[in-house]
Amino acid sequence: MEFAAWSEIDIGALKRNVERTRKLVGDEVLILLTIKADAYGHGSPHVGRAAVAAGVDMLGVATLHEGIELRGAGIRVPILILSPSLVNEIDEILEWRLTPTVSDLRFAQALSFSASRLSREVQVHVEIDTGMTRGGVNEGEACDFLRTLAGLRGVTVEGVYTHLPSTYGEDAEFTESQIETFQGIIETLKGEGIEFPMVHTANSAAITQYKGSHFNMVRPGGMIYGMFPAKDMNGVGLEPVMSFKSRVVNVKQVGKGKSVSYGRTRRLERDSRVAAVAAGYGHGLIRSLSNNGDLLVRGKRAPIIGRVTMDVTLIDVTDIPQVAVGDEVVIFGRQGESEITVYEVAERCNTISYEITCGIGKRVPRVYIEGGRVTGIVTLIGERLPREGISQS
Repeated sequence: MEFAAWSEIDIGALKRNVERTRKLVGDEVLILLTIKADAYGHGSPHVGRAAVAAGVDMLGVATLHEGIELRGAGIRVPILILSPSLVNEIDEILEWRLTPTVSDLRFAQALSFSASRLSREVQVHVEIDTGMTRGGVNEGEACDFLRTLAGLRGVTVEGVYTHLPSTYGEDAEFTESQIETFQGIIETLKGEGIEFPMVHTANSAAITQYKGSHFNMVRPGGMIYGMFPAKDMNGVGLEPVMSFKSRVVNVKQVGKGKSVSYGRTRRLERDSRVAAVAAGYGHGLIRSLSNNGDLLVRGKRAPIIGRVTMDVTLIDVTDIPQVAVGDEVVIFGRQGESEITVYEVAERCNTISYEITCGIGKRVPRVYIEGGRVTGIVTLIGERLPREGISQS
């Protein structure tokens, strides 16, 4: 079986990245893997199962339905909903035994009522806003809020956390002040006999740069997938987990002076061999790469010419005369001795690596590989069992 465009997910690399993270934080610190946005485009059910097998203690999602998907995939470890939930989602949160983030008293009271009615005790986490501003309880109100939650029936505050917005920049003083403020709140409540089993602050960058932010749980995301927001932050030997590939579906000779693709933004400066690649912005090959990027074919770089269209991208293969229909094309990843990294693609598109992987659409099959063997395939119409004859070339 061959696909016109697909992404390969190296489960072995993901597990090794979990192991490297564990060595960084130590055995006493819990790991919550952020697996929102379909595991940054990698496919949350497969990634979730692999991460749990590798020793991750908890998973973090952004929405109720992301959590339900993981439960439906047979994952039983605790799952934290990191974004605020709605009151009308409480019944499903309880049904699927998910852990909500609570930062609103009205929601907390409704949750208490529903949990008590079912004779249930629901675990929650509270986000404290120390400078991200996106959500959470304001730092000045956090102690009173947590004292109030401690008095609600059916609700147990299992964890508290904050979010560090600038760990990958040069604003170390701001980040250190956030950590200090957060720790002060924890210590104040501890002095009153209010303690929490889980205290977490560190994202991927903070894990490597701010040891004081580890507390007793960390929240890696991109580093488990072999990515940081910037390539120069990977100093711990992480391996890329995803590569993105396609195939040549047409090759033709085009004369000097002819224009290519929509808008005629590129005229050929010589007689050229032009190859059509079966991936476009509808797959996740970003339109910003129009006349502004390279793809790998037969181990060599071929420049993108003209505008990237929804379904097809054109490359100039004049200097790679062996190129033929059916050849593998690498959008990012390794081919032979050559590599185009997701960081390079992100830089050319003026964005970060996370946006690139999250942008790979559902029309692109995910092919899961471990130890050189295909272990699973997920397509738009569902999961397919691997069988003999699936090509990885």
